[in-house]
Amino acid sequence: MTWQPFEIAPESPGQSLGDYLRGNPVDDLLIKEKALVFRGFAVTEQTLEGPMELLLPHRLAYVHGNSPRTKVGQNVYTSTEYPAEFTISMHNELSYAAGWPSRLMFFCAQAAAIGGATPVVDGVRWLESLDSGVRDDFAKGVRYTQNLHGGMGLGKSWQETFETDSKPEVEAFLDASAAEWEWRADGGIRVSQVRPATTRHPVTGAEVWFNQADQWHPASLGDDTAAMLAEIMPPEDLPQSVTFADGSPIPPGHVIQARDRGLDNAVDVNWRTGDVLLIDNVLVGHGRRPFTGARRVLVAMSD
Repeated sequence: MTWQPFEIAPESPGQSLGDYLRGNPVDDLLIKEKALVFRGFAVTEQTLEGPMELLLPHRLAYVHGNSPRTKVGQNVYTSTEYPAEFTISMHNELSYAAGWPSRLMFFCAQAAAIGGATPVVDGVRWLESLDSGVRDDFAKGVRYTQNLHGGMGLGKSWQETFETDSKPEVEAFLDASAAEWEWRADGGIRVSQVRPATTRHPVTGAEVWFNQADQWHPASLGDDTAAMLAEIMPPEDLPQSVTFADGSPIPPGHVIQARDRGLDNAVDVNWRTGDVLLIDNVLVGHGRRPFTGARRVLVAMSD
């Protein structure tokens, strides 16, 4: 039987999501079901704050995040702002970092005219879908490298990434996360960190695929784009890149397999305006399908 997010509807006509949550705590249910869709509660951006406080009691800033987003409230952001025609592959939020949110909440303020689903994938199934040779190779871990410019350049600046203009604050954050870093002569910073390719859920103990190697690897850009960038700069100077932990290259086929099998095993949450999706960020990966028309999905996260 294919795993599906668990859908929750109002218990009575006109019930607000806040009233439902006050009478029905969902912590245990989230671990059991891995993803919850709250549908039919008529949530709006103006009424979102109350339910969000109940679902995300310790809301986090998107510090060290590599996706382009716009901050629209107190630790509330737009979903990743990639062009509508692109698919965003499956991933767990901040899986490349020393710490990550335990849960994510998505809110659909406006559903796209066509497409725009948020696919979600069971991390255990994703891991089991990979060839044994790929799993064995990744067991050594991965090394992520970022080149964050100081105001002008490709990708995000370090100021955007760490939500500060203070170099000492950045250094303290990186030191606490056991990252290697160096300020560059051009005002940017290079950050390198070794992370495992899988992790285990702190409650269930389930082992899941938990890395973003495919999104950091040039192979994910497509042959033409990767070739063009290779002519401009070496891999170590790209805004982001990834190798195995020992510095050896990851075969393109490995990351393409991980990307494609994650998407193949995903199920779509087809948005309706007013929907709220809550996911366990370790047990479930997420992405985005292409779309047409205006689409506004907000995201917030909690430890």
